[in-house]
Amino acid sequence: MVRFSFSGFELMALPQGALFWPAREALLVADLHLEKASWFARAGQMLPPYDSIATLADLTAIVAATDAREIWCLGDSFHDRDGCDRLPNEARAMLTALTASTRWTWITGNHDPGFADHCGGAIVEEAVVDGLVLRHEADPAETRPELSGHFHPKLRISLRGRQVSRRCFVTTSRKIILPAFGALTGGLDAHHPEIVRAVGPDAEALVPVADRLLRFPIAA
Repeated sequence: MVRFSFSGFELMALPQGALFWPAREALLVADLHLEKASWFARAGQMLPPYDSIATLADLTAIVAATDAREIWCLGDSFHDRDGCDRLPNEARAMLTALTASTRWTWITGNHDPGFADHCGGAIVEEAVVDGLVLRHEADPAETRPELSGHFHPKLRISLRGRQVSRRCFVTTSRKIILPAFGALTGGLDAHHPEIVRAVGPDAEALVPVADRLLRFPIAA
């Protein structure tokens, strides 16, 4: 984890794409897209049905490593509003263990609006926590410090003649877009015009590596 300051808040970036907020002992993740594979399977595109288990195993390990007491999921936690109903037994057990042992809040996204709670936790459209706005999709007009997801940002660079892609955080002085945490999620180039439009000028891509935070300017 790499500690950094954001608009007066001390946060820690994890290579897996999560943020830890030490003052609240809170872990923030975005775009889990649980049960994405089963959604595709219903349409006839068969994918290995292990995405939810892999995602929740990673999340369980991070919760244990950080000793997080509070979890915020910033939308699109399920790939569709019925995803919670399709969780296999092992994944459901992992998820309910997490929601039972933490103060868990689901923020709804464009993929899972109005999903029913069968796995524990509270469901809200967005939240303001200690002055920090938590929502699924960044609002370009928002002037308060804001954390969001939705865009699945990835940084693509050429390194020694080889193309490298890494999930990244996109930040300005007032906004952070978290990368997708889910095991079966793609990514949008951090330089994409829609990401730049969402956060405004002077954005950076942040990539946590071991004990360092690599910063890459994003052109407007």
